[in-house]
Amino acid sequence: MFYLTDYEMLLDSADSQDVTVDETSHFCGTQIKGLYLDNHIALSKDLRSDTQKRCILAEELGHYHTTVGDIIDQSSDSNRKQELRARLWSYNKLIGLHGIISCHKAHYTTSYEMADYLGVTEEFLQEALQCYRSKYGICVQYDNYVIYFDPIVVLELI
Repeated sequence: MFYLTDYEMLLDSADSQDVTVDETSHFCGTQIKGLYLDNHIALSKDLRSDTQKRCILAEELGHYHTTVGDIIDQSSDSNRKQELRARLWSYNKLIGLHGIISCHKAHYTTSYEMADYLGVTEEFLQEALQCYRSKYGICVQYDNYVIYFDPIVVLELI
């Protein structure tokens, strides 16, 4: 496993920044998986695995680090931009371009293999790759590698 940060490390990180994290049944049966407000993160008790919790907690920590004010109304351009910033923060925290290269070095090429190796859900991985493609375009050079995003291909430069 490659995990840059496991669930317990994210909890410790939140605690060290005076951000409390609680699981709540208030979201059960709704689409809401997590919510950040005033140095408090609430995670739905519907999240069954540490992998799911890890992905949602990382995004909510992204809100702690990047979001200002109430952005629940996503009809606002400003709020949507802040939501994307928080998600990008979480993608970089749990995957990053270096994580994609690490998958390549370990010979993991399928979405399932990569997600498992990185300790994220396949949905989170796909959203991250889509976000990276939006940010960088078809490909990006990182260190001694070129990463293509659709389909995901990593080439080492000689």
